[in-house]
Amino acid sequence: MAKDVERRIIKGLFTVPIKNLILVIVGLKGEAHGYEILKELEKLAAGLWKPSHGNLYTLLGKMVDEGLLEPREDYRGRVRRIKYSLTPKGLEYVRTSNDLALKSLYMAVQYHEMLKAKLKETTGRRRRLNPETIKTYLELLERIKVLLDREIDAIKKELAEVGQEKPKTGSTAKVKG
Repeated sequence: MAKDVERRIIKGLFTVPIKNLILVIVGLKGEAHGYEILKELEKLAAGLWKPSHGNLYTLLGKMVDEGLLEPREDYRGRVRRIKYSLTPKGLEYVRTSNDLALKSLYMAVQYHEMLKAKLKETTGRRRRLNPETIKTYLELLERIKVLLDREIDAIKKELAEVGQEKPKTGSTAKVKG
């Protein structure tokens, strides 16, 4: 696929959720200035796209106005930088969007599998994929499996803790773990 087509696809993937990505970047770093955020976005887009400085700083200003980010002036000599950190509202936004992103990821994998089956049904054979694509897909599935295993363990632990609580007076119901 030509680089300009890849660049357009990548830009389309990142322009819609850029607000979420900025919040995730700031949340993971604790605080970050605009240029750091720009470089992280570029890295996430495999170097094929990054927002313009003007668009990024406009969006950061809007996110401050929305109460998602807190700006703080930082000086290195005479150079002034604005560092951004998450507000409590920004942290809640990240939590919610993370949960939704995880659900979307699960759905995307399910749709991928359904599409793969449909293509096989339509063509009567399985399409040969590039070995590198297969390897990347396998790595993705393995990472998803690790995440799912962690989530399952956390839910089981939470259920076990709830099950250990004493039932309310008059109740004999127990929660199974």
